[in-house]
Amino acid sequence: MGAGASAKAEAVTEVVRPARYVAEPDDAKHEERARTREREARERELAAPRVKGKKASGKTNRLRETRIEKMMSKAELARRANLSVLTIDRVEKGLGCRMDTKRKILEALGLSLADRVRVFGEEE
Repeated sequence: MGAGASAKAEAVTEVVRPARYVAEPDDAKHEERARTREREARERELAAPRVKGKKASGKTNRLRETRIEKMMSKAELARRANLSVLTIDRVEKGLGCRMDTKRKILEALGLSLADRVRVFGEEE
């Protein structure tokens, strides 16, 4: 095999791969999708909050106002009450919670159990 055979072998082993096609997003379509996502996010925020099939009780409570009056963050209240920040957030949004959770929150705020009605409203 001479010099011609190796040149032929090199030509055969050269692989040409096609460039991948990456479509550039059409600016108008891209902006429309972004506006749609923003609109849907706003609609979700305005809708009644739901947590794993639980509906908001429809009752408003004064937990957020009371917490802010005490100059306490959600994280601080959660730490003092030995609850999660997510639980505090859910209760502030009006979702139902256990009586024990309410007791922990009241004690963490430095309130008596008699203040339950003032913070959480009338019970059913």
